[in-house]
Amino acid sequence: MTIKEVISELKNLQTKIEEAWGLLHLDKKNEERQKLEDQMSLQSFWSDSLQAGEITQKYDELKKELDFWVSLKKQVADLLEMGELDEKDKSVSLREDLEKQTVQLKEKFAEAEISLMFSGAHDNNNAFLSIHAGTGGVDAMDFAEMLLRMYLRFCEKRGFKTQILNESRGGEAGIKSVTLLIKGVQAYGFLKSEHGVHRLVRISPFDSEKMRHTSFALVEVLPEIDEKTVLEIKPDDLRIDTFMSSGKGGQSVNTTYSAVRIVHLPTGITVSCQNERSQQQNKETAMKILKAKLATRMEEEKTQEMEKLRGEYHEAAWSNQIRSYVLHPYHLVKDHRTDFESKDPDKVLNGDLIDFIEAYLKMRRS
Repeated sequence: MTIKEVISELKNLQTKIEEAWGLLHLDKKNEERQKLEDQMSLQSFWSDSLQAGEITQKYDELKKELDFWVSLKKQVADLLEMGELDEKDKSVSLREDLEKQTVQLKEKFAEAEISLMFSGAHDNNNAFLSIHAGTGGVDAMDFAEMLLRMYLRFCEKRGFKTQILNESRGGEAGIKSVTLLIKGVQAYGFLKSEHGVHRLVRISPFDSEKMRHTSFALVEVLPEIDEKTVLEIKPDDLRIDTFMSSGKGGQSVNTTYSAVRIVHLPTGITVSCQNERSQQQNKETAMKILKAKLATRMEEEKTQEMEKLRGEYHEAAWSNQIRSYVLHPYHLVKDHRTDFESKDPDKVLNGDLIDFIEAYLKMRRS
């Protein structure tokens, strides 16, 4: 590129960053960060360690996001200033260095640009992600555990924190079901594309005849609903059972009736939580998941009603898988909603989901 072309690229990037700044409401987020910082400076801040931990995490997430965009904005401005000086000096080595740095900054912006696709009401929220083994017996339970590992790896790469809230393991291998709380900036926005039925085709490691098997798992993704959100749940509509925890845990977790199961009688929705140490903590977490399920159900019913009026409603049946992972007779992962494909299932199952997520978000915007 000529120096004029480099300057043009930088000015274009500068404009995109300014647009992103507004779309991501970074000025408001900076105000929120400052308020959290003021709270953290109070002497009584650590009197409630649980709340203090949540505030600290929120502060760290906001600071990380703001630091990235402030740094990117400054780097582009500095390069632009250098480029305008270089236009006068005609230095070849400086021009080449500017071109190299401009390409790097464009790549950094492209990686962060996916954040601009999040426009849903709950996209910035934490997420509850549940995996349920479906048709396929032991293979399905093993597949459910493969998906759990995939999402844990994805979250680790994104810097999201994960906590297993409830887990039911299979007798021979794998898991029957598991529920995670995923905390991080735009966790729900990133993971909502995973909601649906997933299908695996492979030579079964549990079949002595080495036959090809197809198994299914259901993934549910729900946003953690803000405590300020008003959602009335009548106490008479709930049945709350307690039982002894059977999950992993330390002292007293498996010896007391700390696990909680809540059934919402009008809808039949059931939520369990057993991985917290106290019954009260498990109850609070289970109520959060129940609220998320009820809020999502209400939104889905509204959407389905609108689609019926437009004549576009289709029942969500078990056979309508969103994604297939084929390990035999060929290697392919295909998303059936976007037609996006990867010929490297190992990479995908190791948590490399960002291309699938981006394809889904682009489809939803079009």
